[in-house]
Amino acid sequence: MDWVERAAQLRQWTRGGTRAPHKPLLLLYALSRFQQGADDELRYSAVEEDLRGLLAEYGPGNRTTPAYPFHHLVTDGVWEVRTERGPGSPGPGVRELRATGAAGRLAPELRAALRREPSLLGRMARVLLDLNFPPSLHGELCEAVGLEPEEAETGLLSVARRQRDRRMREMVLTAYEYQCAFCGYDGRIGAAPVGLEAAHVRWWAFDGPDVVENGLCLCSLHHKLFDKGVLGLGESTADEPGTSSGSSSGTGSSTRTDTDTGPGSGTDPRAGSGTSHRILVSQSFVGRSAAAREHVVALAGRPLIGPQPGARPVAAAHRAWHTRQVFHGSPRPAATNQA
Repeated sequence: MDWVERAAQLRQWTRGGTRAPHKPLLLLYALSRFQQGADDELRYSAVEEDLRGLLAEYGPGNRTTPAYPFHHLVTDGVWEVRTERGPGSPGPGVRELRATGAAGRLAPELRAALRREPSLLGRMARVLLDLNFPPSLHGELCEAVGLEPEEAETGLLSVARRQRDRRMREMVLTAYEYQCAFCGYDGRIGAAPVGLEAAHVRWWAFDGPDVVENGLCLCSLHHKLFDKGVLGLGESTADEPGTSSGSSSGTGSSTRTDTDTGPGSGTDPRAGSGTSHRILVSQSFVGRSAAAREHVVALAGRPLIGPQPGARPVAAAHRAWHTRQVFHGSPRPAATNQA
């Protein structure tokens, strides 16, 4: 029985690229508790708030309940549920799980395998992370569940992984001329860019291809916020007076200077060069500091910077997937530029 394959093949709702990370999140949480030496059953009423918080932060924007994976993960052979009446789950309802004292834990065979082979836990965790979340979230998600994944033996993960295109980063950064498409940041150490990353719009874990039209060059901050659903991409409101060029001069020039870009400037000289997308900022985001307002809130409604002429902009299908599956709630109205 290959437990890594089982982790890779959890039965999930997949129609139309829909994200359903409920079971992977519960399994990661259970593996973490096992790693910490908590081999006892996890009573639903005791872990409900923890699981609800994980789903709120790392799940899709729509409301959901941890009762769903707590009941349904049993069918994958890695989890068992008991109530005060005996073995078996009372169903996926929150009230039933609470009222019957339902408790779950890893299946006996899996617990035995983890004791025999401690490195198995790290391999299972790595597969769950790779197949359900972008790399930018792996570290903080492990921290959120309290997991310390061991180094995975990559040779044993081939069943669950397809090969990435190593050229993706270079292609995307070149297309956006080595600057963040949201804020214009373009830092380097010598000739090497620093703090710039190639972000997948449709996540690689959900069949997002390694191509320019599924990528954005983003600084580390905005990449993380994009993957957390704080930031997104919307259609242009350009065609409005004064917005089509993306520049306060109205010239539409794609030439950048050292002083006229950035979150607080209100101008993006390269905006409008081949793209009609605008930046969305979630109304769920709260930031009261000047830094949060400048680097996040002020982006609302701003034109995307790039890509350069001749490079493919983000494809509508990938942008729509991100809006449905990652972006949280409704977007803020366009920010009013300050002089």
